[in-house]
Amino acid sequence: MIYRLLALNIDGTLLQSNGKLHKSVKEAVQYVQQKGIYVTLVTSRSFPSAKKVAKALKIKALLVTHSGSYISGLTDKPLYVKRIPEDITYEIVRFLESFPSQIRLVHESFSLANKAKLNHNMLAKTIFTSGDPVFYSQQFVESLSDTLIEQKVSPPKMEVHFERENDLKDAMEAISQTFTEAEPLQVNSSRMDIVPAGASKLNGLIYLGEHLGIPRKEMVVIGDGIDDLEMIKAAGLGVAMWNAPAEVKKEADWVTRSNNEHGVAYMVKEHFRKQHPIEFLRKMNIIKK
Repeated sequence: MIYRLLALNIDGTLLQSNGKLHKSVKEAVQYVQQKGIYVTLVTSRSFPSAKKVAKALKIKALLVTHSGSYISGLTDKPLYVKRIPEDITYEIVRFLESFPSQIRLVHESFSLANKAKLNHNMLAKTIFTSGDPVFYSQQFVESLSDTLIEQKVSPPKMEVHFERENDLKDAMEAISQTFTEAEPLQVNSSRMDIVPAGASKLNGLIYLGEHLGIPRKEMVVIGDGIDDLEMIKAAGLGVAMWNAPAEVKKEADWVTRSNNEHGVAYMVKEHFRKQHPIEFLRKMNIIKK
């Protein structure tokens, strides 16, 4: 099979545990782009944060961000945007404020979050380490629901960090049953993302593929999270990082090394060195378009 698109998750995949990009990853991305492969990022991060990573990797492609709710290039207007309605955002926030949790409304231009204090110190320290650029406005307020009465927001995504895993499960079930306009997605044992109904990393990637004329069977996806599982299963070649949960690795076609052992670089060079450049394949009429 000839693959024409490489989709990469950011956290736990491209980035090491210390939040940095290793030079081997940068070299691998440049290597595969030189072969004519379309390289994109598919992430739960905000667009400004993903754009920062894309620039470091010299990726100029359309990026699938906000867990599939916002697709845009580095300079162009967004190709696709899906939002949670203002009134539904308010109602969900009111509900979530009954749990010990940190609630963050992730807009493409700013974020708005509550100042809720969590007893779990390590969790509190890791909540806002998503690498958002300094020019991305982050506002913290005492009461998020009170703020939304005056400052209405229709975000592409909401991000919620819970102190207790049972609370996460209860909240996911309640939101699923109560709100048809939004959908909760579990990211890990303490974090839930809420996106507009129908939005997901997989659906965002499919939308991008249709725009580019690239079917799923010609895509390679590399990820590590529970929210990457659908993409990994649906892609022509689904790759899980070694640091991914067992259920993700079980469904993958390929399990590469961990993010701290240059897993992306290892997989890319192992596989794509065997594939001729796309332009050469077109000249040989192996690829017709």
